[in-house]
Amino acid sequence: MAESAMTRRGERERYDIKLLQVDWGFALVLALIAGIGALVLYSVGGMSWEPWAYNHVLRFGLCFLFMIVLALVDLRWWMLLAYPAYGVSLLLLVAVELVGDVRMGAQRWLEIGSFSMQPSEFMKLSIVMALARWYHEAGTKDAVLSWKLLIPFAMIMAPVLLVAHQPDLGTAMLILLTGITVMIVAGLDWRIIGTAALGGAVAIPFFVLFVMHDYQRKRVLTFLNPEADPSGDGYHILQSKIAIGSGGLLGKGLGLGSQSQLSFLPEKHTDFILAAVGEELGFLGAFTVFALYALAVFMALRIASLSHSHFGRLAAAGVTATFALYVLINGAMVMGLAPVVGVPQPLLSYGGSVMTTVMIGFGLVMGVKVHRYQELPRTQSFLSHFE
Repeated sequence: MAESAMTRRGERERYDIKLLQVDWGFALVLALIAGIGALVLYSVGGMSWEPWAYNHVLRFGLCFLFMIVLALVDLRWWMLLAYPAYGVSLLLLVAVELVGDVRMGAQRWLEIGSFSMQPSEFMKLSIVMALARWYHEAGTKDAVLSWKLLIPFAMIMAPVLLVAHQPDLGTAMLILLTGITVMIVAGLDWRIIGTAALGGAVAIPFFVLFVMHDYQRKRVLTFLNPEADPSGDGYHILQSKIAIGSGGLLGKGLGLGSQSQLSFLPEKHTDFILAAVGEELGFLGAFTVFALYALAVFMALRIASLSHSHFGRLAAAGVTATFALYVLINGAMVMGLAPVVGVPQPLLSYGGSVMTTVMIGFGLVMGVKVHRYQELPRTQSFLSHFE
């Protein structure tokens, strides 16, 4: 009955019908990832719900409910808010430059009374929405090869440069790679992709030598040879490798990991939680986590492919790309395959800002699934979206 109701426009607007169209399997996968995160946080917190596991579960529960509510929101509202959200996020990044709070040598936070926020986290979603709307309203030729491609390129580079200047190279890289992914999915000409890739490869050595801050350059050199300074800059990577390697096939067991329990492993509840998973749950535990991540990415991309609107396809694909990049960058960092850039593992690591933005993004993905039959007009007029 629900499926036949989805074919009738009036019936599709009923909230009970919309709730039936929510991808509850996808929601279950996200809950399983967050559940494993809570289990490991309970362990590395000294087999206690405090200080991390309880807050992790509470945050996920609230974000999960918010995600379901957002899934019921008409895609026209998402599209209508795309440019304003991008504009506000960009202004907040400028505000960080002017009056941002400095912590651990980086100016990334805005303090509003007792409330603290990182605008760069919200830009990760805003850039996806803004690019999805631009490509939805642009012509096919404009998306493939046209001078108008300078517009989405500028939309990407403005926040990338602001975030990189904070400095926050990890987040800047995420925004850049997500934006490029959306452009490629939208149909970017392969000649541009090839030329950009070649230019980027040539520019990397100059970027490392002349653009990066000293500590960022040191991280790259440490990644290439962490054993050169085992008690200094190479400490994070070496301890992470030791933790993962010592876990073996089945792991040492919850609460029994020496690296995490004795605090040899740095940032065990945030950036390096995956190393704690490897140590205490072993190869099978880490493999299960990555399998769930892969399943979540596959299911989200499938949702993107079902959308009848170009905006829905690109928005869902962009959110999924951000999520996948989180997983890949953090996984490579923890295993010593990439420099340490301070990117957490989504839903697994402890932290409110990343979880909130990831779940809001998945609310959009869920909304694309619920409203997959919706056709959005290709027009610049705001009001025409609701005719």
